[in-house]
Amino acid sequence: MLQYNGKYGEYGGSYIPPVLENQLNKLAEFFDSHVQKEEFQKEFISILKHYVGRPSPLYFAKNLSEYVGSRIYLKREDLNHTGSHKINNCIGQILLAKQMGATEIIAETGAGQHGVATATAAALLNIPCKVFMGEIDAARQALNVKRMELLGAEVVTTNLGSRTLKDAVDAALMYYVENPTSYYLLGSHVGPHPYPKMVGYFQSVIGKEARQQILEQEGRLPDSIFACVGGGSNAIGLFSGFLDDQDVEINGGEGGGSGTYPKTAATLSFGKPTVFQGTYSYCLVDDTGNPIPSTSVSAGLDYPGISPQHAALKDSNRANYYPITDDEAIAAYKLLSKLEGIIPAIESSHAVALAVKLLKDKNKLAIVNLSGRGDKDVDREF
Repeated sequence: MLQYNGKYGEYGGSYIPPVLENQLNKLAEFFDSHVQKEEFQKEFISILKHYVGRPSPLYFAKNLSEYVGSRIYLKREDLNHTGSHKINNCIGQILLAKQMGATEIIAETGAGQHGVATATAAALLNIPCKVFMGEIDAARQALNVKRMELLGAEVVTTNLGSRTLKDAVDAALMYYVENPTSYYLLGSHVGPHPYPKMVGYFQSVIGKEARQQILEQEGRLPDSIFACVGGGSNAIGLFSGFLDDQDVEINGGEGGGSGTYPKTAATLSFGKPTVFQGTYSYCLVDDTGNPIPSTSVSAGLDYPGISPQHAALKDSNRANYYPITDDEAIAAYKLLSKLEGIIPAIESSHAVALAVKLLKDKNKLAIVNLSGRGDKDVDREF
């Protein structure tokens, strides 16, 4: 599906200021030439196995399955070191950054999971790290702020705009423009080429494992798969393993907020195609076509843009995307905790909620990507 210069159908590409063109062109060339080298692959796979804890289990959720009336497996990305899928991409990109001679890692974070994963990988690979975070997100994810600081990262909060993930990205990009010798480690499947290509590659381990595991455990492919969708990295990681299997239905649960525009983060449900933060994809916009702030109970889904590949999958009808309201996600968060003894991240709860809604009494076989654990959300007043 990926075409020249990071295009997914009509979406993607690179819309950046001239000052960044050289860095990103160099990064694209370096990624293409180094990622398949035996030395890189050996180190990357070794760290994923012995440090991250891969492969993550594919767990049959018996109690949830009985409640819903379908056979539901959970892809346990919450059991990775640091508690989410984010570490897969961070290890891969920092290995590249080190080989490119970078002296500092910078990153953005919303829910804090990408920030924690970046700080963790930077500590492991011995490179300084600076993480940008919106003030509102820093307040509602205070535990992850403490974790990042304990890991040695400098957490930089921003009061730009709505003080959430979009603004953390803006602040990180401004710093990157002023400090081009830094390496910008983008955490989601968004932004200018080559970031979606790189993030998709490093997260594809989720789909590869899940496909092999479901065949081993059930002897066949699932009827459907589910993931939450903010920027889209955990979802594209799972989806990538099944894109060519036309009989497997692909479903993404967006941060629906209140359920109505504009109090939502459901970009594919309510947005329009436009250029936003370096790429052409769907975005929440006002009547004049300008991006507007998103709204979601989930910091990790609270983003007005979306992966260009998800945009192409929507338009081609290969994947279906649904808004999940805050109330639906909170109910699923509590439901999975009580039924399975697994506390999911509020982000992942959107995928659980969508599965419960679409699979009720259908007697289908499904995989839900449990992208992160919910320790960070326990102190919130849901």
